[in-house]
Amino acid sequence: LRVKIKDGSRLSVVSAYFTIYAYDKLRQELDRIEHLDFLFGEPSFVNRLDPDKTEKKSFIIDADGLALANRLQQKRVAKECADWIERKVDIKTVRQSNLLHGKMYHVATAGVEDAIMGSSNFTVRGLGLGNGDNNIELNLIVDSNRDRQDLKLWFDELWNNEKLVKDVKQEVLLYLRKLY
Repeated sequence: LRVKIKDGSRLSVVSAYFTIYAYDKLRQELDRIEHLDFLFGEPSFVNRLDPDKTEKKSFIIDADGLALANRLQQKRVAKECADWIERKVDIKTVRQSNLLHGKMYHVATAGVEDAIMGSSNFTVRGLGLGNGDNNIELNLIVDSNRDRQDLKLWFDELWNNEKLVKDVKQEVLLYLRKLY
């Protein structure tokens, strides 16, 4: 994703999880995009935004006892991520649980398409952006033009089917604002 995302890219992503820390790790690239359509593969998407549930916690021991090391960073990252979502992202979720399990990243830039499909969720560990504690994921770079176009068509059909998906952007923004 770091290599393929360019100025003006349009992304289409399907993932069960999205964390603000994954945004933060890819911020340099994601801030350059034109637009992102993000589709949660589970209707319980808000539970999948909470960085404390999906990212490893780190603690600092000081005179006051244990404290979350990421707490101040979380507020900053949540605000920056919310501002980015407000400007550049649309978010939907499937309506039915256990309906959509696949993960896909489709990047279109100036007529050139790239796609990755596999098991990686939009988390630091899922995208391999952690400090050695990444998940073992299996992904495939789609190198056939026809297959990339078919994946985008599949995404667009889901994205535009109001019986299967609903818009949740405002719910995501409300949740993120509670973090800061």
